[in-house]
Amino acid sequence: MKKSVQNKEIKELTTAELEEKLNAAVLDYTKMKLNHAITPLESPIQIRDKRKYIARLRCELRSRQINNAQ
Repeated sequence: MKKSVQNKEIKELTTAELEEKLNAAVLDYTKMKLNHAITPLESPIQIRDKRKYIARLRCELRSRQINNAQ
């Protein structure tokens, strides 16, 4: 259920907001990976979830680019 709500929220964002969230998520993901290498996180599943969130954002951006090109 959480993913469907998250996907709906992603689809409602503007392209500029998507790019902004993507940049912030990538920075956060990088920091999480670095911190995890130094001191392990309590839940490494957070890293996987962040990576999937980034993929969802990139998918939505790419689909918008394809739709605009047609």
